[in-house]
Amino acid sequence: MFEAPVIDPDLQPDPKTVAFDLNHALSSVVSVQCKIPENAFTAQSLGTERAGHGVVINERGLILTIGYLTVEADTIWLIDHTGGAVAGHVAAYDQETGFGLIQPLGKLNAPVMELGSSSALQIGDDVILAGHGGKTGAIKARLAAKQEFTGYWEYLLGEALMTTPPHPFWGGSALISPTGKLVGIGSLFVQQNDEHGLPFDGNMVVPIDLLPPILDDLLTYGRVNKKPRPWLGLLTAEVSDHLVIASVVGNGPGQKAGLEIGDILHSIDGRPLDDLATFYRNLWSSGDAGVPVTLTIYREDKIFEVAVRSGDRDSFLVKPKMH
Repeated sequence: MFEAPVIDPDLQPDPKTVAFDLNHALSSVVSVQCKIPENAFTAQSLGTERAGHGVVINERGLILTIGYLTVEADTIWLIDHTGGAVAGHVAAYDQETGFGLIQPLGKLNAPVMELGSSSALQIGDDVILAGHGGKTGAIKARLAAKQEFTGYWEYLLGEALMTTPPHPFWGGSALISPTGKLVGIGSLFVQQNDEHGLPFDGNMVVPIDLLPPILDDLLTYGRVNKKPRPWLGLLTAEVSDHLVIASVVGNGPGQKAGLEIGDILHSIDGRPLDDLATFYRNLWSSGDAGVPVTLTIYREDKIFEVAVRSGDRDSFLVKPKMH
């Protein structure tokens, strides 16, 4: 079993300085350890063995985590604060938020953590970012920023939570509010600027307010019950005010259309592209998955158009086995 790194004692939260039962809250966080088939679509980019955390959010033991840990997993083990281990299976995965849900197949010794309000958090608030392991897996942090976050893998959050200092093992960690409620799920290590323009190292946390509107769908269908948005299979970077294709997903829509690493994206369906967020919003507003789009690109001092038939990213994934 994977052992998470122990947090520096100076960064660990002190139960005496918070207004809730810290030990009880931390016992809601479980270890999530997954194995993914070698032929899985995400195996090369995310690996075949993944480990992180999750949080129990209802009386049936449902666990909320970050979806990249569990996507395409065929084996999941969950470990509670007593060391008890049970198997689990993927209950849902949402591409847009990045949330994943796991249903344990046995009884975990872990209480429910009540959902809070991420919108009620204020910049500068003291928070706790907690992984599995009680105090030794948690850090004292503060909310450094609320800002738009754009991921190069065709991902966009209108308002992500940025915390500092960074947790050394952040994936699926629980962001706990000053009142002891769950207000977000840890996703990434980031280097950002705060509201004063000052740089900081920290974590990007997916806000919990994105969960309630989609939770019923996730529990019923395993995904949000709407037509999927278009996906091109491109990893794109902002370089010197240009959008440059850094990688093309094998057998994805972009590769099939002939797009190449190093291509510079100029416009989509005639609409200029100033940044990644503009690119994604224009792509997703063009229709549902499968809609054709026209990209204008620069390549080797030439400018030309490439027609791309978008795809449904979920259709490329290996579906989880039912237990």
